[in-house]
Amino acid sequence: MRVVSVSVNGLKSAAEKGFFDWMREIDADVVCIQDIKGKVYDFDDAIYHPEGYEAYFIDAENPEDGGVGIYTRHFPKAIMYGFAYEPADRQGRFIQADFENVSVASMLSPCALGKSELQQPKDEFYAAFKHHLEKTLRKRRQFIFTGAMHSAHLVMDASPKFHEMEVSGFLAHERAWFDEVFDDLGYVDAFRKINVQKNEYTWWPEWAEGWRKDAGWRTDYQITSQSVKNLILDGFIDYDTRFSDHAPLIIDYDIIM
Repeated sequence: MRVVSVSVNGLKSAAEKGFFDWMREIDADVVCIQDIKGKVYDFDDAIYHPEGYEAYFIDAENPEDGGVGIYTRHFPKAIMYGFAYEPADRQGRFIQADFENVSVASMLSPCALGKSELQQPKDEFYAAFKHHLEKTLRKRRQFIFTGAMHSAHLVMDASPKFHEMEVSGFLAHERAWFDEVFDDLGYVDAFRKINVQKNEYTWWPEWAEGWRKDAGWRTDYQITSQSVKNLILDGFIDYDTRFSDHAPLIIDYDIIM
């Protein structure tokens, strides 16, 4: 099973840049998208429903807050819209597709980089999502939570440019959140399970002069339950494909849906 996660910064814009042609070429079973920037009815046109894929979206009351979606080749048994955290549910930050043997979610954290007033809502989202992960531990299923978390975990996950900066996305308590999720709760950073190289980034903030100076962060994740740890086969960041300031993250799993 191939799972793709990508923050598109507007699905309409991504479509104009060839997103759906690329999606067919990458041959994914599930494509999780974040930051669709539109209402569900904006995506009724056939272009947003490529042949061979089912499409599911949750939008935000204010489209600029994001919204997320899932494309899948396989009919899910159920779709979960939101994770019972009211602010995130209103902002369209979480959708999950349940299949026979695995559940795959697409999620979008608030971004507080350069927006100090959003740091508290971001921290509250993280606390609520961690609580959701704790509840998920009691379920005897395989889970893959994909998404744009707008934070980097390890020193190797952020350009040295940011190591000495006090900026949202690389604050000590944000990095500690990942420690708790991976070390205490036992979840797995799928990409780091198969790649421990430095300078592997998925996001280049525009204000940091971005791509040319490689001032990037790895802020896009596929977080799996412990039961998936030994089923992670391969993965890569598609640096050659740009629909936004994020690069797509592709992970292959030994899972039959």
